[in-house]
Amino acid sequence: MRFTNKVVLVTGGAAGIGKATALRFAEEGARVVICDVDEANGKETQKLLGSGVAFYKVNVASREEVQQWVDRVVDQYNRIDVLVNNAGVLRDGQLVKFKEGQLVSQMAEADFDLVISVNLKGVFNCTQAVAPVMIKQGGGVILNASSVVGLDGNFGQTNYVATKSGVIGMTKVWARELGRYNIRVNVVAPGFTATEMVKAMPEKVLEGMKAHTPLGRLGEPSDIANAYVFLASDEASFITGASLRVDGGIVVGT
Repeated sequence: MRFTNKVVLVTGGAAGIGKATALRFAEEGARVVICDVDEANGKETQKLLGSGVAFYKVNVASREEVQQWVDRVVDQYNRIDVLVNNAGVLRDGQLVKFKEGQLVSQMAEADFDLVISVNLKGVFNCTQAVAPVMIKQGGGVILNASSVVGLDGNFGQTNYVATKSGVIGMTKVWARELGRYNIRVNVVAPGFTATEMVKAMPEKVLEGMKAHTPLGRLGEPSDIANAYVFLASDEASFITGASLRVDGGIVVGT
């Protein structure tokens, strides 16, 4: 029960890694507050996790919605100890795709803008809203979701990789800026993880993911959640500005 009476915010907490992360913190005694744009699954997750968990419908790309959310959490709990910036979206596509010497498609500007607004600006919005609360209370922990593709790149993911690389860069800046206030900022970079979305992929694709992973399996959402719990705990009190790969040893592209 390492987080008894601690207030933990998890964005994108309705499903997948966010849901698993909320569950792990709740198991450790935390007062968990999740947000998501998926209201139906968000409320189901709230019911599953019990009375100690609150759900808010929030679009992290909207600074106004984020600030209202943070203000309401502070009004209710008077503090925020941990922020997990987990919310993210995918809109994959090649930069340009040619066939027989002709341009046949390219990544849509709207798809690029959406992924940037949620995965990168959303992390910025939530961190900028929460940081003053943590400074005033004397410290806290901010954890950001990147990906192994943010470190290694990946085919067909210009927008997603840009955001996940950007999150690593922002984390390093914030670790420098906020360390004087006893705020630690770290990144978790998952590999192929068996979320609901991934498990719905064709079996051939899933087998390919496993084949590229030295440990021979996909990660479980709980594997990533455990990394977040460790980095938020006192056991990681001298870790900041770090990027922790939780990927089964994968090197993307091999």
